[in-house]
Amino acid sequence: MNYKQIAQETLTIEANTLLQSAQNMNDVFEKAVQIIMACTGKLVVSGVGKSGLIGAKMAATFASTGTPSFFLHPTEALHGDLGMISKNDVVIAISYSGESEELSSILPHIKRFDIPLIGMTRDRNSTLGKYSDLVIDVVVQKEACPLDIAPTSSTTLTLALGDALAICLMRARDFKKSDFASFHPGGALGKRLFVKVSNLMQTKNIPIVAQDTKVKEAIIKISEGRIGTVLITDEDDKLMALVSDGDIRRALLRDDFSLEANVLEYATINPMTLDDEEMLASEALVLIEEKKIQLLVITDKNKKIKGVLHIHTLIEKGIS
Repeated sequence: MNYKQIAQETLTIEANTLLQSAQNMNDVFEKAVQIIMACTGKLVVSGVGKSGLIGAKMAATFASTGTPSFFLHPTEALHGDLGMISKNDVVIAISYSGESEELSSILPHIKRFDIPLIGMTRDRNSTLGKYSDLVIDVVVQKEACPLDIAPTSSTTLTLALGDALAICLMRARDFKKSDFASFHPGGALGKRLFVKVSNLMQTKNIPIVAQDTKVKEAIIKISEGRIGTVLITDEDDKLMALVSDGDIRRALLRDDFSLEANVLEYATINPMTLDDEEMLASEALVLIEEKKIQLLVITDKNKKIKGVLHIHTLIEKGIS
């Protein structure tokens, strides 16, 4: 049995279903967008079985792209959850046949609210089709299932039409990348657009020594600080230099190396600093990578130390 060929045939059937739907597109989507955009409540999505699973995904997509939405299971609706629907809402009901018993049972109750009902079904003359104010056609010529029974092409089409509707709504709302990030603050995009240096920088237990400190004392401070670096300040507590454990290792190769020497002999004078702790952490990461450094010192305008930001912290927090 050629499974590769079977997989290719499955994908081809479903792809052709989507292409045919795209070619047959009418003004239904424009009307659906207008109905939902006029909604002052929430977009309620409902369906049973495979249609319910598709509906739950659609509701999640709507909610994360600027359209307040939730999924309502018809059975739960019949046992009290129907009260979750308000007179300001819009309902999208999904049933390929249009005759799902559980869904059909709640349609009369939904219409009592006198709210718009958008049906997604293959049959405009079905129970769902007749109750709907607007019908989005999800008819397919052939399921990818070899028995032409299991919902495959039809569920793919319904899901894709839901995505298409979500994209239309995003365009209508002028939904931007920053808006998306605000709905996903814990995601990679949200971190890039919202997490600031002030959120991640270390402000306590920073290893700092005076400018007259000996190397052996600085080494102890580096070990205690656990950031691989010690900061050196002048008599006014202003940053003047820093020494990393790498600097010390390289200094060991010098013939004149001495643990009794002043740490400034092996230090980086006037290191890279940042005086804007409100800078995005992602932008700080760019600076760190461009300068090929491990540690960025955060100071005020007068070079007094406020904190440090290590590249390892940025990586651990998923900043990219």
